[in-house]
Amino acid sequence: MTGKARADGEGSIYPHRNGFAAYVWVTTPSGERKRKYVYGKTREEVHDKWLKLHQEAKKGPVATRVPNLGPYLNYWLEEVIRPNRAPKTYVNYELFVRLYIAPFLGDKRLDRLQLREAQKWVNKLPTVCQCCAQGKDTRRSRAKQRCCALGRCCEQAPSGRTIKDIRDCLRSALNYACREELISRNVVALVTLPSLRKPKRQRWSSDEARKFLESAKAENDPLYAAYALVLIMGMREGEVLGLPDEAINFETSELDISWQLQRVQKKLLHRQTKTPTSDDTMPLIDIVTAALNLRLERRGRDKEKADAWLDSGLVFTTEHGTPIEPRNFLRSWATRCRKAGVRYITVHDGRRSCGSLLADLDVHPRVAMRILRHAQFAVTMEIYTEISSDQTRAALKKLGDSLQ
Repeated sequence: MTGKARADGEGSIYPHRNGFAAYVWVTTPSGERKRKYVYGKTREEVHDKWLKLHQEAKKGPVATRVPNLGPYLNYWLEEVIRPNRAPKTYVNYELFVRLYIAPFLGDKRLDRLQLREAQKWVNKLPTVCQCCAQGKDTRRSRAKQRCCALGRCCEQAPSGRTIKDIRDCLRSALNYACREELISRNVVALVTLPSLRKPKRQRWSSDEARKFLESAKAENDPLYAAYALVLIMGMREGEVLGLPDEAINFETSELDISWQLQRVQKKLLHRQTKTPTSDDTMPLIDIVTAALNLRLERRGRDKEKADAWLDSGLVFTTEHGTPIEPRNFLRSWATRCRKAGVRYITVHDGRRSCGSLLADLDVHPRVAMRILRHAQFAVTMEIYTEISSDQTRAALKKLGDSLQ
């Protein structure tokens, strides 16, 4: 015997291996009473940890076992995100965890992740070629290999925007871990991200937008009405393709926007829009009403000609009544740009063009916010800052004249 191992009043501090250990009875988040242990090389070190643990136990539930980050993220994805968030959100988060988070931090215990380690992880992401990491080029047949498998790295690293999304995913998971009282603070919320430079978006002038729509109408393009909804009503691609028949009320000249069509994990989903702010009932104007009437007439003729018609209840369908694949809609948009002789812009930039054209017409930003159904006014104002060259030239001329 080496003498008394415990000081008076300590009771649960005792020699352990090459140092000391202690325990405190705590209530776990599940309501059970369990021992939680702390360890250290000296009695003083363990005593400090023991006192701190006592204080934590008095404040509320304490987890006795903390999982590694990888298993916890899998639990978070399946039990928190999949049942409670949009399918596309789950798909994106699962991708971020599998490709960018778990390979670097998955073996780290949840409560031992330090700010310095999280910062090093964020700093490393832009330097890792995902083509190399995932073996993309290696999986191609020998004849089709073109970069990393041949020793010519394509440096396919995530962009600054993607890195921010990855960080936000992990931050959200650790916020939930804080709520479950597995950790006391979220170190990922404190990391510094690479400076993000927003790409310059394309937009059409009113002449280009008019030329695009006139070309589609003149050639009886079956998607003419869809293009009109994007450029005039500012609707999103998924909202257009997911528009049900009952959304159109010709008697009151109103259009109800509350559904969308999305391709998620090989499934085509017809579901409600992501947020309540995206839902609204908008007034129809003559050009859109006429375009929708043309569309419904075209669909009626397609139904008569079809050998087998699958009634999907959607305004925009294929010649057999099935929903239109989002990728096929994008291809049709690109083809129409070429036929109309206008610059190619994405469908989403077509929606942005609607906002910019409203700004050129001096429509009040609050009105544009409702038309575009933005959740935040700042998003609308970002589009409103994209003033056309004609307006800029007029403003500079006005300023120059005042200084002469």
